[in-house]
Amino acid sequence: MRALGYLFIVLYSISVVAQEASSEDYIRKYHKIAIDEMHAYGIPASITLAQGILESGNGNSDLAHKSKNHFGIKCHKNWSGRKVYHDDDAKNECFRKYRKVSDSYRDHSEFLKNRERYAFLFDYKMTDYTAWAKGLKKAGYATHPEYAEKLINLIERYDLAQYDRASKSGKRKVKKPKRRDRKEIYKSENGLKYVLAETGDNYDIISTELSLWMWELLSFNDCEKDQQLAQGDVVYLEMKKKKAKSEYHIVKEGETLHFISQLHGIKLSSLQFKNRLKKDQNIQVGLKLFLRKRKSRR
Repeated sequence: MRALGYLFIVLYSISVVAQEASSEDYIRKYHKIAIDEMHAYGIPASITLAQGILESGNGNSDLAHKSKNHFGIKCHKNWSGRKVYHDDDAKNECFRKYRKVSDSYRDHSEFLKNRERYAFLFDYKMTDYTAWAKGLKKAGYATHPEYAEKLINLIERYDLAQYDRASKSGKRKVKKPKRRDRKEIYKSENGLKYVLAETGDNYDIISTELSLWMWELLSFNDCEKDQQLAQGDVVYLEMKKKKAKSEYHIVKEGETLHFISQLHGIKLSSLQFKNRLKKDQNIQVGLKLFLRKRKSRR
């Protein structure tokens, strides 16, 4: 029943969204720059690559495209280079703009090397990416509570630690990341972007692959952190709507309110409100659920 329900969404998909660069694409393109920076400044290549992936959305963000800024570095008082203004924690914040991506990598190295608050990081071994990731969070590079875990997950998922052992001369061989099948991004019948979970996926893996925070995905999908994913489950990449495209849904065996909210791209709270249902209330097979207007009291 579960797979058939999601097949319904796939069949009604309007289109597949154009593919953007993947994490593998990013690593393949920039790992040599990260290795060069490691030997020049002593920053693990794995950390540099993971930050680049996370901060630039695999190089797909507007800031990366328009300004070649792959590390989200803001202007600060001592910046005399080119600038661009972009909404971030506050509206219209000043970010550094570079001529080429390698300039962004070099500035990232100098940014960490020349600031006192990051000095303690250079006491760690270059092969201790865990300490570096947690140290960056401690030093305040990013405020999100999951920042260190995100970096560590990226490093371990894509075996970025191998680059920390790469020699400057290139004598020590490293493996280029294999091109894997990218997740297709679909559009549902009511215009919402989503992907289909694969075997072994969870919300943390998908959020990392698609450069989203896990709390965003959980919010988009009305889920708790420990909720499991099965192959074929729909995972929305944006907030579901207050109304569905269809007028009604007749409950079938094995379906839950959450399943139905995912099937039709409607917020779980909206589905409950429209049908005057309480949270976690059981629903019976054959029940007619309203998806656009509120059920009358009669």
